Amino acid sequence: MLKLRTAAVAVVGALLCAHAGAAAPVNPDEKAVKAEPAGAGVRLYDTGTASPAPLAPAAVAARRGWTGVPDDNVAHAFKGDAVLANNRVAVVLRKGGRGAEVYAAGPNGTVPRAALMPMSGRAAAGRLAAIKITENGPGAVAVDAAFAVAGGKAVAVNYELAMGQAFVKTEPRAGARALAVEAPCRFAVLPDFFADDIVIDAADLPAAEAELPADHFLLHLVPEEESIVMAVWNPAGEFIRSAFAGDGDARLLTRSTIPYGKDGKVWVAVLEQPGIWHAHEVAKADAGKIVPLDWRQPFPGQWRLDWRRDDGLTDSWEMIAQRQSGNFTKIGWFGEEGTLPGSRKRWTTVLGNFPYPCWIDREGRGHIQPLRKGLSFEGPAVIYPINRARATPLDAFTVVDVVRATLGVGPCEYILDVEGQRSEYKGRATCSNRDVLNGIYQKREQKKRRADIERSLAEVMIFIRHIRGRIEEYVAFGHDLLAYLAEQKKAHADLAAPIAELERLTREIDARYAARDTTIKTPDYAADLVERFKATVLDDTSKDALERCKRFTAAWVEIGSNQDELVGECRWAVKMVRQRAAVLVAQQPSMAEIAREIRSRSQKILRNPASHEGARH
Repeated sequence: MLKLRTAAVAVVGALLCAHAGAAAPVNPDEKAVKAEPAGAGVRLYDTGTASPAPLAPAAVAARRGWTGVPDDNVAHAFKGDAVLANNRVAVVLRKGGRGAEVYAAGPNGTVPRAALMPMSGRAAAGRLAAIKITENGPGAVAVDAAFAVAGGKAVAVNYELAMGQAFVKTEPRAGARALAVEAPCRFAVLPDFFADDIVIDAADLPAAEAELPADHFLLHLVPEEESIVMAVWNPAGEFIRSAFAGDGDARLLTRSTIPYGKDGKVWVAVLEQPGIWHAHEVAKADAGKIVPLDWRQPFPGQWRLDWRRDDGLTDSWEMIAQRQSGNFTKIGWFGEEGTLPGSRKRWTTVLGNFPYPCWIDREGRGHIQPLRKGLSFEGPAVIYPINRARATPLDAFTVVDVVRATLGVGPCEYILDVEGQRSEYKGRATCSNRDVLNGIYQKREQKKRRADIERSLAEVMIFIRHIRGRIEEYVAFGHDLLAYLAEQKKAHADLAAPIAELERLTREIDARYAARDTTIKTPDYAADLVERFKATVLDDTSKDALERCKRFTAAWVEIGSNQDELVGECRWAVKMVRQRAAVLVAQQPSMAEIAREIRSRSQKILRNPASHEGARH
């Protein structure tokens, strides 16, 4: 199991204290203080006395001596510091502080988790200068916080906290261009709902700063595996800028700066629960071995495991859950529940047959069995809750829950492109066609079931043409992308090496196509087989009819199986290009524009996959 050094737990406190100028870090042994029971309501408090240092967790939990600002009072003049609090989150705005200090209330008590600071350009704003209440009701409280900057101007942000929610909503006011989220972590995840996640390991990035692709979501996996600080923003903006500090195992991503964009908002959520995420170091020698994890799911849900591949990329899998019967439940992206046998046997295009490599047993304990073939895993594997399951408690939050709650159902479905995620099945698969036709001829029912035979022949051609159409779309995508990359290489000689790497990955589409060119034949060839079948076998009632039927159905299955494999391989190639483009930006920021274009193009081609592409493992 991967654990950062205990000292890393105190980094949030240290950063908060740095904002104050002189105070000592929070003692990690005293970080969790049990809070008094609190309802789900939200309140605005005046602490009565301004604190020069971040508030102690005990003070935030107890709220002793604080004065609640009466509902609807928006003219209150704060004597001390302002605190927005509900039963999950407290947001502290200290006079003289450099941003909002966010505390989370969880099973282990109240803990400082993040600081949220407005940015003007690349520089953080100065100290808090003024607070104005903009909303103060039983459902939500909000304040405009103005921070001094050089030249006597101010940068302002609106912080809002709603009843029962685990997130803070921020909106820019005068001068604010971005929000800096300080929540030190070794691992950060940019969830990808179309392909594989991007996992940032601070230990891999030696630079003081790096650019990350700014889609809409970012997870900071806070040390000790008890908390995830999640940022959500809309609209998608420029690339995130992340800062790093420390060496070796103690190296951390200390801050991520998220642009607001035009009329934009940034929400920051804290998912607080022991075991809310987990990391495990996978060795190459683990391939094929069952490895119990030192982790139990804190609640039932759809847990995603991001494997580190031996090529440095990430492969994302949803963990399956064991039932009392011994079989396993595999939750689909839209909540549908499939079943895997107790053996965990699974088949997909590209990988073929294999035991599903990550699962949660009846007692909630995690296990892995890295694959023996097809993919090689080595390095840290990271687990986090991506979505809900039927048994997920109402008070538990997952990543998709936060997205829905912040963006709203409509924008959420648009950004996640729910319609584009759905796979398409057209016609009848070649193996199904084989089973239908062979079964009819084996029973010698071809005369009375002529209509069923003709229907199956028509449907198998629909299937073959549909899959072949997807293959041709991938090939065209590859050719267009190679032309674009060639143009970029001419325009940016200094980027020749990373562009060449993307060209190599893109050419894999043509390489896979060429390897199966003779076996997939053409749709016209398959259609000619249909016509020959109709001419020679359709009305045949001789004793040789079944064998003649089998020769045709076997030929269609060979075409179909090779098409299925090829379309899956094309999808894998596109996913690799998409992910690698983003990773290259973290290493070379000047690749940002090229990466943005590649990710835009790849999302379009990955939409509406054919069912046999293996869009989900």
